[in-house]
Amino acid sequence: MSSWKNNQEIEIFREYLRIPSVHPDIDYTPCVEFLKKQAIDLGLPIEVYHPAGPTKPVVVITWVGQRPELPTIVLNSHMDVVPVFPDKWTYPPFGADIDEEGRIFARGAQDMKCVGMQYLAAIRALRKDGVTLKRTIHVIFVPDEEIGGVEGMRVFIKSNEFKKLNVGFSLDEGIASPDETFPVYYAERSIWHVHFVFSGTAGHGSLLHKNTVGQKLHYVLNKLMEFRQHEVERLESDSALSIGDVTTINLTSINGGVQSNVVPPTLEAVFDMRLALNVEHDDYEKQLKKWCEEAGGGVEIIYEQKQPKVQATKIDSSNPFWLAFKKATTELGIKIKPLVFPGGTDSRYIRDVGVPAIGFSPMNHTPVLLHDHDEFLQADVYLKGIEFYKKIIPAVTNA
Repeated sequence: MSSWKNNQEIEIFREYLRIPSVHPDIDYTPCVEFLKKQAIDLGLPIEVYHPAGPTKPVVVITWVGQRPELPTIVLNSHMDVVPVFPDKWTYPPFGADIDEEGRIFARGAQDMKCVGMQYLAAIRALRKDGVTLKRTIHVIFVPDEEIGGVEGMRVFIKSNEFKKLNVGFSLDEGIASPDETFPVYYAERSIWHVHFVFSGTAGHGSLLHKNTVGQKLHYVLNKLMEFRQHEVERLESDSALSIGDVTTINLTSINGGVQSNVVPPTLEAVFDMRLALNVEHDDYEKQLKKWCEEAGGGVEIIYEQKQPKVQATKIDSSNPFWLAFKKATTELGIKIKPLVFPGGTDSRYIRDVGVPAIGFSPMNHTPVLLHDHDEFLQADVYLKGIEFYKKIIPAVTNA
């Protein structure tokens, strides 16, 4: 019989997956009630904070260490999941069905209800074994990570409640790995969502007007696509680089125009840009402005999102938490691969207040299905992840 059949931890995980904490318009109340039940079962205190108002709870379950005065450890996860297209799923996306191979199908199976429950499962096992830890652990469940964490972690880190936690190190989500390695994320690129609003000569579509919005868009688009191609070539020519090491630029929408025979006075183009760690933000912004001037002027740059440069977490001997994490993974015999995260997680907010943070989801030999249809996690992979955390959590907590 497979190890996952009638397993208590698998049933707890599936119960959490069945809560449809899905965008848009999430009601987090069932998540909070579920987590209160978990805290009672663990015999641990739980606090629910509302830094962004009553509908955006932040849940903190605390295991007090032997030396509570020391900087604490955060084990972070988010309660929300991205939207689903049920007709594209083999099983109902909030059914947490498990097939003969032990694959658990549900939105959030990989991103990232698994990690939140693996933290609690590992703590349950450690407490049962009578283990005591040096530092205090705060297991945190936040809202709204999938829509940028604006009313989740971003607000929480500025609150007095967060400051009182005295955080010294944080673990958060990573991504599944299709091969044997485990990616470990120590930094993130800065996300810029940039709107270029072009103003130019309007008129009849049969004439050749000067300084039209089309000409200006063409110039700026060419410059950005040349830069994009440079990054494509850099990535392809150096096998040591991953997508997180280069700047990505993608045109995501063009808006404007009135009808097919009228040259419009304005046009807007929107780009998703992720700035690599080696990009100097001031220089990059000056370059964007210069291209707009060269295009003929009359181009306004509006930043929908413009994240500051956040220092990477040090992965060397200066960071005792990293050394403890690395030693634990070595002793577990697992291969880790330090990388820059290609997207955005709540770790960027934690790093921004000077707290070292590592992104790690213990899922290897697993197809990457976050935000995809038929998202699943193999039950045995889930259970193995709990074993990893039983080693990693004490290691970083006793650092």
